[in-house]
Amino acid sequence: MSATVDWALARRIADRVASDDDFAGSYLAKSLEPDLLELTAQAEELVAAETGLPSLAGPARAKVTDRIGWVDANLASFDRLMRPLIGRLDEEAGEPGPIGKFFAPVSDAVGPKVAAAEVGGLLGWMSGRVIGQYDLLIVEDERPEEQDWVYYVGPNVLNLEKKYGFPPREFRLWIALHECTHRAQFTGVPWLRPYFLSLVHELLDAVDPDPMQLLEKLKEIKAGRADGTGPTLKDGGLSTLLASPEQRKTLDKMSGLMSLLEGHGDIVMDRAGEGLIPSQPRFARVMSQRRSNASGPAKFMQRLLGFEAKLAQYEEGESFIHAVEAAGGRELFDQVWVKAENLPTIDEIRDPDLWIDRMATGVAA
Repeated sequence: MSATVDWALARRIADRVASDDDFAGSYLAKSLEPDLLELTAQAEELVAAETGLPSLAGPARAKVTDRIGWVDANLASFDRLMRPLIGRLDEEAGEPGPIGKFFAPVSDAVGPKVAAAEVGGLLGWMSGRVIGQYDLLIVEDERPEEQDWVYYVGPNVLNLEKKYGFPPREFRLWIALHECTHRAQFTGVPWLRPYFLSLVHELLDAVDPDPMQLLEKLKEIKAGRADGTGPTLKDGGLSTLLASPEQRKTLDKMSGLMSLLEGHGDIVMDRAGEGLIPSQPRFARVMSQRRSNASGPAKFMQRLLGFEAKLAQYEEGESFIHAVEAAGGRELFDQVWVKAENLPTIDEIRDPDLWIDRMATGVAA
């Protein structure tokens, strides 16, 4: 069975799930793009001054898009990222047996469509919730002009401003500060992007193409849930449930890194915007409540995709940074940017004294 994805179908499904946002027809859209272009440039300067991490990749480029535009950008990243894995899965699938040959015409048609439904449904759902995103997933020689963008999903920004009565200029600068902090992390620390991508490739390289292994994993999950010993969706979503022991080690590294980056993003956003964004405390309070107050299908999707674990990353990352700075100031915290070995593990994020002691002794993680 082919492991390819019907990307065109994925896009159509995502478009249907996302629903028509009528962003292009909104008169407010005309003011949003020039506003965010200006505020992104301002945010980048503020972030560099606050963090000491000026971008080594040139000025930030802002792009205001509708939901399907955001979907298109992520589909392109998924396509580039998944090509090696898809090729390997196709190669390792080998020659089907007699029953496989009988059903091959059906499976070859259905497989890509099932994958498209999963990817399209996921991106369509997320496109209605994402406000901004720094496109860090892949940067290659292929179409570099379409990469390294700071994206803003216009209709979602406008909907939040209208729903909560947010002052537009303040809210837009606040969002830009967060996204520009992530760009500063990945373009101001030369080794960070390659290290992050190495973790992604570790996860993909560990994917087992044998469907029987997946069935065995599902049986283990069911048994673990029955006796209360196994992981749950709250622990990190479906990817964590289905991960092998090898993948779990990589996921732990990824969790430690993302907790650090998300917590850092929130702290820098608040510090860099101090005095410029009077409504900042209200923004933070409302957005935190919005993250945690999902119910019904939205709550289930958050658990399935690991969003609940991601929400904890913000809090754990912030707590880690505050504890480290209390012990040794910015000078101690800035050791995280020196080399990959200095990055905190997820256990050190949750117990900052472990990391502080390790930095004092110079022991690698």
